[in-house]
Amino acid sequence: MADFIYLASQSPRRRQLLEQMGIRHELLLPGADEDAEAIEAVLPNEAPATYVKRVTRLKLDAALQRLRRRGLPPAPVLCSDTTVALGRTIYGKPADARDAARMLRELSGSTHRVLTAVAVQHGRQRLEALSDSRVTFAALTPAQVRAYVASGEPLGKAGAYAVQGRAAAFIAHISGSYSGIMGLPMFETAQLLQALGFRR
Repeated sequence: MADFIYLASQSPRRRQLLEQMGIRHELLLPGADEDAEAIEAVLPNEAPATYVKRVTRLKLDAALQRLRRRGLPPAPVLCSDTTVALGRTIYGKPADARDAARMLRELSGSTHRVLTAVAVQHGRQRLEALSDSRVTFAALTPAQVRAYVASGEPLGKAGAYAVQGRAAAFIAHISGSYSGIMGLPMFETAQLLQALGFRR
């Protein structure tokens, strides 16, 4: 087996977490001809856990096709997807600043779930895991929401916030995996790679 893995993600946080784990990786990013956004569309009445696992599988399927098309050397391919859920409502990446402000107002003063699915495949063997954490936000004032949205940090983040960024000041309590909330649960990822026979 190769001494590196392919990471099919544009998230700098996932790269950072793999580096923290000491796992060598190369990026396997979609080309201009791929519609990566369409994969993330939510189906009607889809439960958050079902959604995040399905999207991760689709991302992995697309990455494996990319690997074959580009004729790259074989190595395990890792994909991950994170979603924020309040009840059965799924909060993906905000469309714009206004959408980010709406999400933050809805998450304010309540406890939501952060679900991160991880899938890895090498050859024909595919393994998956799901990290399920809970995050409690303090009640946010309109001024706090405005200032946070103005910082630009919420854009491109599920649920319109980054746990490792300025939003940490709003988080009263976390239960679960901090790295999972960031976007790649390190414990589950290490377990999957070990089960696959990957030695870092």
